[in-house]
Amino acid sequence: MGFKENLKAELAYKNILIKELAVLSGVKRRTIDNYLRDDNSIPSADIAVRIAGALGVTVEYLITGHIQQELNDPLLAPDPRIILKSLESLNKRDRKIVLSLISTLKEMPH
Repeated sequence: MGFKENLKAELAYKNILIKELAVLSGVKRRTIDNYLRDDNSIPSADIAVRIAGALGVTVEYLITGHIQQELNDPLLAPDPRIILKSLESLNKRDRKIVLSLISTLKEMPH
């Protein structure tokens, strides 16, 4: 996944509107719209830092989709680390299937 897909996913995950991201990051809404429309559009480093900071993620994650820094966090328990590493290695379709399964499991009575 590229910047566009990762940005869309993070906006959806955090339930943040584009106009809210524009205010939080100080990046014009039109500029963010362009990143979300154009597959080949990647922001300059300073804009990527502002967007990532507003979303609470790393620039590396927005560009590559990898969460390597979080995976190496010694405070993260082994099981979640294994799950995150495995999820990261899947293609987009398979990730959606796994995330759907997790959602279903969370809704089941225990």
